[in-house]
Parts: sequence; C-alpha cells; structure tokens
Amino acid sequence: MSLLRRPITRGIQPTHSRRLSIMKDTKETDELPILPPIATRTTPKQPPPSKPQAATPEIEKKYVHRVYDAIAPHFSSTRFAKWPKVQAFLNSLPSGSLVLDSGCGNGKYLGLNPNCFFVGCDISGPLVNICSEKGHEVLVADAVNLPYRTGYGDAAISIAVLHHLSTEARRKGAVEELIRAVKTGGLVLITVWAREQEDKALINKWTPLNQKYVEEWIGPGPGSPRVRSPLGSVSLESIPESEEAVVSSQQEYFVPWHLPYHRAEVSGVSVSAVASGLARKDDKKGAVVYDRYYHVFSEGELERLVSGVDGAVIVDRFYDKSNWCVILEKTSS
Repeated sequence: MSLLRRPITRGIQPTHSRRLSIMKDTKETDELPILPPIATRTTPKQPPPSKPQAATPEIEKKYVHRVYDAIAPHFSSTRFAKWPKVQAFLNSLPSGSLVLDSGCGNGKYLGLNPNCFFVGCDISGPLVNICSEKGHEVLVADAVNLPYRTGYGDAAISIAVLHHLSTEARRKGAVEELIRAVKTGGLVLITVWAREQEDKALINKWTPLNQKYVEEWIGPGPGSPRVRSPLGSVSLESIPESEEAVVSSQQEYFVPWHLPYHRAEVSGVSVSAVASGLARKDDKKGAVVYDRYYHVFSEGELERLVSGVDGAVIVDRFYDKSNWCVILEKTSS
C-alpha cells in the first residue's frame, strides 16, 4: 500500500522547473535556434503602367470638355438608341466578363449585357453623375490615361470618342490604353465618325477649320499639340472662300450642338458661356449653339492608327452608320 502512495509524477520535472532549465541553457550558450526561411509566393512582374501624357490641348478643353459639361442633360436625353453592332459585340462576350467603357457618355451601353459586369469612365463630370444616378459603376477619367491596372478588364469599348482627340499621338495613346487595360485575349471595339458620311448634306452644317486655325490650335503634325496663342483669333462663323478646303480632304471640323432656349441649362452655364464666347445665341432656331471639335476619320485611317499599336491585332473592321469601326484582340502584355 505504501507504494501506491508514491506520486505518479516522480522523476518528471515540474513544468515551471523545465522552463527555468530551458532559459538557463539558452542563456549559457547565448544562442537562439535558427528558423528555416519562410517560403514566399513570388508576384509576377507587372507590365509598366500607362505612359504619362502631355497636358490636354486647349482645343479639347474648350470645345470638348467644357461643351459636354454644359450640354450634359440635353445630350443625355437624346442618347438612348443602341447601335446594333455595339449591342451584338457586347452580347457576344462570355458570361461574367468585366467590360470597360472608355468615354461612356450617359452610360447607354453600361449594363446592356446583364450577364457581364461594366465599369464606365468619362471626362465629363456631369455625364458621370448622370450615369451614377442610374446606378452604374463610373468614374471621371481621361481616355488617354485610364485609371485601371494592366489587364484589368476582359473587354473594352470606345464608342465615338477618338474623334474628339486633336492629335494623332493622343488618338494612338487612347488606343494603347484600351489595349493595356484588358487581359491577353481580350477584345476591344472602337468606333469613330467617318469623313465619308452617308448623309452628304450633313457635312454642310459643320464648320471646317481652315489651315491657319488648325496650325494655331493643333500644330502642323502628329506631335505634341501647341498651346493656343493669346494673340488674334479666327472666326468660327465662316471660312473665306479662298481658304476653303476641299470637302474630300477636310478632316477637322466644329460640329454644332443646339441647346433649346426652354432647357433649364440655358439659365445656368449657358449664360456665362455666351458671355465668354464659348457659345452663341441663334434666335431663329431658339437655341444656344455650342461648337464641338471633331477629327473625322478617312477610310483606312483607323486601321493604320491601331496597326501601330504593339500587342494587338485587328480581328474585324467595318463601316456602320457613318462610322469606321475595328475590333482588336490583345495578343501580349
């Protein structure tokens, strides 16, 4: 019976004694155990971000950005019909695709395919607000400097946007940004106004920029745009006959937008726009008239532009509703 009374823990150090022993041994040797290196997952090297862009040319600030800001509600009310070709492109995308709409305007294509996700951007804050009020995911951004990481989207569209950019370098830069922002294998649809309009009479309503005005605002070539000289100005009302360009070769135009007097916008921004010379009153038509800058594309010009962009190939090209259109596929990062 006396054996049973012996503690069953005999010969085993109490826990606190073992801890002191370990601490003593560590102190005496002054060495700590060396842990094996922790394996880390290497992050794939990302392609460089979008290229820094030069300042926005004054002609775009005045005759694109400021104009669309001023006419946004009226413009939105006239933009509701979907182009069948754009609709077919969006509906052909795989379910779950993330679609980037660069220059989304009032967002008429956002959410068109209910099986896809859409993110839109536009340079016009008022148009972005209109999209936001409809419940779309949108942000203010420049087409030549998109805020998305490389390979972010599965597909992208740029509908009637590039013709508002005043130099070849900026138009090419916008195409490069679209390609950069989609994954390898992603598709990009681009449409631009054509010089070869189906309604020939429509061109007569546009104001062509004569050579002097083009050189003053845009510059003589595809490089960096010039800053508008504060000295002198060229009337947009008419172009002297001696300086008229042949319609077949003219590509730079001011296209009017008539904002009716009864619109609420007339009592706000348009009052100061008329006072500053950005817009003019047309009492015969009962409207405030804004001029929008356009570079209309000649046949083959869009294909040549996108062919100069690395990492993409043309998979389709077509003419639709007085627009030149291409579909690109990203082949590499």
